[in-house]
Amino acid sequence: MSIGLTRHLGRTGVRVTPLTLGTMNFGRYAEEKESLEVIGAALDAGITVIDTADVYGHGSSEEIVGKAIRHRRDDLFLATKFHGQVGDNPQHAGNSRRWIVQAVENSLRRLGTDHLDLYQAHRPDEHTDLLETLRTLDDLIRQGKIRYYGTSVFPAHQKVEAHWLAEKHGLIAPHTEQVPYSLLVRGAEREVFPTVRKYGEGVLSYGPLAAGWLSGTYRLGGEQPRSARAELIPGRFDISLARNRRKLAAADALAGLAEDNGLTLPELAVAFALNHPAVSSVIIGPRTHAHLETYLKAATVELGPEILDAIDEIVEPGTQFLERDTGRDTPSLLPAALRR
Repeated sequence: MSIGLTRHLGRTGVRVTPLTLGTMNFGRYAEEKESLEVIGAALDAGITVIDTADVYGHGSSEEIVGKAIRHRRDDLFLATKFHGQVGDNPQHAGNSRRWIVQAVENSLRRLGTDHLDLYQAHRPDEHTDLLETLRTLDDLIRQGKIRYYGTSVFPAHQKVEAHWLAEKHGLIAPHTEQVPYSLLVRGAEREVFPTVRKYGEGVLSYGPLAAGWLSGTYRLGGEQPRSARAELIPGRFDISLARNRRKLAAADALAGLAEDNGLTLPELAVAFALNHPAVSSVIIGPRTHAHLETYLKAATVELGPEILDAIDEIVEPGTQFLERDTGRDTPSLLPAALRR
């Protein structure tokens, strides 16, 4: 099964495939040999966009991707990210000019390329002036080290600020936003999607299976599913907790809706994310060939108005079950910001 270049990445004019290969698992939850095989299979299936980050495996994911694309680089749209701490040195993190100019060289070396198609700020940095970050990324474009730049999990007000600063100071504005979006994580529909569409940004959405909640294993009356994520951050996955019961009920109802329409829940989930007009490409994170085949099949599913209306009845547009499902902690809601 193969997919083609059927979409455009925002205002860039770049044609992209509906699925983007996410590489967070490679070098961390999947060994190098298996990772290289899955990447090769994804590229053979027609996927042309690869998204990684320097913090994934502290560089090992980028190294594996570099090996996998060594003879196919020119045909791919390669994206990576900076922000998270790489290694033990706390200075090797953030969105400052000092770190970005070092981080980009490290990523270029690990990936074995002389330029990045897309360089993304993995998270906002409350300790760094946003203008400093934008100036640095603008410089990297003009130097030819990156073609485009974007952000990830930036709230709508910071997206507006970034475009305002770019216009005021004569800088190239952000081209993309990366954001979690799924049947169970619909918060981006409220402000982020309308904002990025206004500015012509492309969207690489991630987490179409909501970190496993939409894998089909979370069902009412079932046992607690086991996964690496659930063991690492149980509070977001423990089905015995009251705060997760509404999400469990929704996942169960969505599974029933999928079955009634001859689909698997992952197929329904991926098709839903691809259906939103703001989404340019959906990032998938297969660890195995079987996972990849599931995603590829899901990318061919089309959802009619009746199914979309039924989804909205189960999970209302804009719904966010847990604040942490946004992909980051909201500074204004942390205890230190609330105590007077």
